[in-house]
Amino acid sequence: MVADATRMDGKVAVITGGAGGIGGATARLLTARGTKVVIADIALSAAEDLAATLPDAIAVHLDLEQETSIEAMIARTVAQFGRLDVLHNNAALLGPDIAQADGDVEHMATVLWDRTYAVNVRGTMIACRAALPHLRASGGNIVNTVSNLALQGHMIQAAYSSSKAAVIQMTRAIAASHGVHGVRCNAVAPGMTMTPALREAFPPVLRQAVEEETLRDRLGAPEDIAEAVAFLASDAARNITGQVLVADGGCASHVPGIARFRAFFSGEHA
Repeated sequence: MVADATRMDGKVAVITGGAGGIGGATARLLTARGTKVVIADIALSAAEDLAATLPDAIAVHLDLEQETSIEAMIARTVAQFGRLDVLHNNAALLGPDIAQADGDVEHMATVLWDRTYAVNVRGTMIACRAALPHLRASGGNIVNTVSNLALQGHMIQAAYSSSKAAVIQMTRAIAASHGVHGVRCNAVAPGMTMTPALREAFPPVLRQAVEEETLRDRLGAPEDIAEAVAFLASDAARNITGQVLVADGGCASHVPGIARFRAFFSGEHA
């Protein structure tokens, strides 16, 4: 019988932003596939609530702006479980207030730019740096959450999108430097994903614009992104490293204005 390479029995995974929509879905899926998960989040109470529902899971407070907090997360994981197999860097500086302030470069506040890079890029780098010795020992891997906005220009979210582009390059750099040591590093690039926070905060008219450019019949759900993360973290993806898996329902893959083309060729223009 051929073993199921998507199974991760006995593995240990750290999920940053693990109490949120995508992070929580990933924690539940990895647990179902045999992984012991560390749910790391700045919202400790929410992380504890989720961890209480999952066997062998623990919650850890994480502040990505604090180097000591990041290092303590990795140290706590190894102290608790004796190993680390997967680091899923999923947390980012992104919320309704941040998104509203993150516009174009001409109107960018330096403090917002600096904080975005401190959390999304510097924090991710420190987490990788702290985890890599343990991943080298286990033959483990890193999966970074980026965004399809890192692959496209937009009139908004200049800080967020460019910081995620930096994480893509960090992903390639780690894959190149540590592949010889048995460590893989990949990224998942979600499109608009219908988390509870996004459903509440994103204007419906703009959500409709994204829906029209999506090639599926719906926007992605957190569980869709979790499947992509779990695949890359598993041995099923053992020959994949240094790559960006775009999981956006095809939104970034086609010419602009496909909704209008679709309407034209279906006769709706008549």
